[in-house]
Amino acid sequence: MANLLLITVILINFFTLGSARLVACIRAVAVQGALLSLLPLVAHGMSGHALILGTGALIFKGILIPWLLLRAIREARIRREVEPYIGFVATLVLGALVTAGAFIFADFLPLAQEHHEGLFVPAALATMFSGFLLLITRRKAITQVLGYLMLENGIFIFSVLLSVAIPLMVEAGILLDLLVSVFVMGIVLNQINREFSTLNTERLTALKE
Repeated sequence: MANLLLITVILINFFTLGSARLVACIRAVAVQGALLSLLPLVAHGMSGHALILGTGALIFKGILIPWLLLRAIREARIRREVEPYIGFVATLVLGALVTAGAFIFADFLPLAQEHHEGLFVPAALATMFSGFLLLITRRKAITQVLGYLMLENGIFIFSVLLSVAIPLMVEAGILLDLLVSVFVMGIVLNQINREFSTLNTERLTALKE
C-alpha cells in the first residue's frame, strides 16, 4: 500500500511538471499532500504519533495551503503558466531523467534491507528533485511556490521513513515552518502583483534603489 501511494505521488510530479494550468497544478499538489498524510498510517500503523503526523499533514498540505494558493491566483487573476524558462515537454523529459536518477542513486545508498525493498527513498529524492525543477524552470511566482511545496513533500517522505527516530516536535516544527513560509510567500506574491500587475518574477529585475 505504501508503494502504491508513493507511485501515485511520483505520477503527480509528472503531471505538475507538464501542466500549464495553475488551478490544476494546485489541486494536484493538494492531492499529493493528502496522499502523503496517509503514509504515516500505512507505514507505522494506527499509533498516536502517526495519527498526529498524518492529521497535521492533511490539514496543512491537503487543505489549508492549497486554499491559500487558490485564493492568491483568484486575486491575481491568472490561470496559466504561459512562458516557462524551459518548455513543458523538455521539463517532463528532465523530470523523467531525475526520477530515474533518484532510483539509481537510491540503490547505492547504505540503507537497511527493509528500506531497500520499499520506494520511500527513491520517491523522496524524485519528489525533491521535481520540486526543485519546477522552481527553476517557471516564471510565475505561484508556480515556484508549488515547486517549494513539492520539494517539502519529498522531505516529508524522508521524515515518515525516520519518524520512529525523529521526535514529534521536530516534525511539527517542519510543518509549521512550511505554513509560515507559504504565508510569507503570499505576502510577496501580493506585493509583486500590486507593483507590476503580474506574477512574472522576471519583472523583479526592474527594481532599483
